[in-house]
Amino acid sequence: MEQKVKIQIDNHMVEVPKGTTILKAAQEIGIHIPTLCYMNLEDMCITNLPASCRMCVVEVEGRRNLAPACATPCDNGMRVKTSSLRVLNARKYVLELILSDHPTDCLICAKSGNCDLQNLAKRLKIREVLFKGEQSNYILETSPSIIRDMDKCIYCRRCEMMCNDVQTVGALAAVNRGFSSIIAPAFNQALSESECTYCGQCVAVCPVGALTENDHTNRLLEDLADPTKTVIVQTAPAVRAALGEEFGLKPGTSVTGKMVAALRELGFDKVFDTDFAADLTIMEEGTELLGRLTKFMEGDKNVSMPILTSCCPAWVNFFEYYFPDMLDIPSTARSPQQMFGSIAKSWWAEKMGIKREDLVVVSIMPCLAKKYECSRDEFKVNGDPDVNYSLSTRELVSLIKRANIDFNRLPDEDFDNPMGESTGAGVIFGTSGGVMEAALRTAYELYTGNVLENVNFENVRGLQGIKKATVNLNSFELKIGIAHGLGNARKLLNEIREGKSEFHAIEIMACPGGCIGGGGQPLHHGNSELLKARSQSLYHEDASKPLRKSHQNPFIIKLYEEYLGRPMSDKAHHLLHTCYFCKNSEIQEQ
Repeated sequence: MEQKVKIQIDNHMVEVPKGTTILKAAQEIGIHIPTLCYMNLEDMCITNLPASCRMCVVEVEGRRNLAPACATPCDNGMRVKTSSLRVLNARKYVLELILSDHPTDCLICAKSGNCDLQNLAKRLKIREVLFKGEQSNYILETSPSIIRDMDKCIYCRRCEMMCNDVQTVGALAAVNRGFSSIIAPAFNQALSESECTYCGQCVAVCPVGALTENDHTNRLLEDLADPTKTVIVQTAPAVRAALGEEFGLKPGTSVTGKMVAALRELGFDKVFDTDFAADLTIMEEGTELLGRLTKFMEGDKNVSMPILTSCCPAWVNFFEYYFPDMLDIPSTARSPQQMFGSIAKSWWAEKMGIKREDLVVVSIMPCLAKKYECSRDEFKVNGDPDVNYSLSTRELVSLIKRANIDFNRLPDEDFDNPMGESTGAGVIFGTSGGVMEAALRTAYELYTGNVLENVNFENVRGLQGIKKATVNLNSFELKIGIAHGLGNARKLLNEIREGKSEFHAIEIMACPGGCIGGGGQPLHHGNSELLKARSQSLYHEDASKPLRKSHQNPFIIKLYEEYLGRPMSDKAHHLLHTCYFCKNSEIQEQ
């Protein structure tokens, strides 16, 4: 039985499980304690918080020093004061010290209005910076996905904890000492020179403007205003499951129709769905899976198993850096974003009589790594990207509000065809387990020749960090693994490297919960209930679709008949597949 303790917080008694922090106990009874460095990552099994900012200090009876509420466990009979004069003055002093080395350009800061530091300064009524002295002055770094402005870093170390403890990427750490200390890649390298995957989870947890996405909204407005350009947009499945949160709707509210209407009002010439390309991905990736399985069962010892999904660019960056000895294992299928761009600038552009250089393909993604993926050289033709650039869900929110669109009053509208038609299998790509479930729906029918009556593979669903399942394909037991979060992915990859993996196929997504928890989504801070609501939204939309298997999509069938021939044909391989590269310079030099 769980042991409980009783404590008194500001004359209020509360009973909590032993080991609960003062901060969490206070939150349970509605007492606000300000924080900067704290993140609730217990759902990800991360409890070693840095307690570095000292904004949450409280007075504990019997203790000489003030205690950080985020890192101090409750003891039975403890008496806590959260707003004594000593506490209030200490917090104000700490915040004034932080502000003494922080830029005051709030008017043009990307986080203005959504900045934890700004909100705290307002709450504590700080109207001037009392401590004058030297200020940090670092070079602004702009990468394809992330902008680092270390002048604004408050050393909360949230990004470091997310990068190291959750994602196990190790791209960020404390560098130097004292006043010159900074959170940065080793030897103060640029992100583009480090092991950074551009997953964007560091951006999602940064409380200030030190880490922000590389914003493309102004570039989009210029393209939309150019009469010589045809500008089309594709939207990822996870976007529709989270977008409504920014307009006051309940988490998990699907806003697909309103999102389409909003994009039309913004001025896009065509509004298409990345789910179309997700169905296309299943045709290619599923065929590749069955091809490898056939060789495997025939005893071919050279076949690369298990096959790994390749839809997530942050995950691709991860294995290119840390597992370059296994580049033959992932599927060669491009991500849905890149498949869409390639087909849009070839098949669709030809049908519409539009020159490739006059077509601008924009994607709306829950992911910041998609911005980097657009810029990769292998996804360009004569220097022209298949997808010109990508906007995050948060950037779309900004555009809708800037255009004064009353989102909640918009009518529901449908995507344009042919690249707006999708099945339920394409929709569930946005949540952990969805890619594998979509692949199984098609692979089962193609392999067995039987009709799959129940398309719901419940055993691959859920938000466990690592999931395992076995699917019976007639006489063959297909063993599959699923991981979300790069820390969990590393565990499965190490098993493959050590020859201990039991799986035939593995799905990996870089972000918590998959794309629903992407680095470009409305902030979730590890809230598992919010992620569950987003996930259920996608499964609900899947269940409402008349077609739920990718190979049933009539426009995918037509695409193969008119243009590609068959999955894995030479033309399909040229337009829809890719290759991988070793990104680790130390290994390259060996």
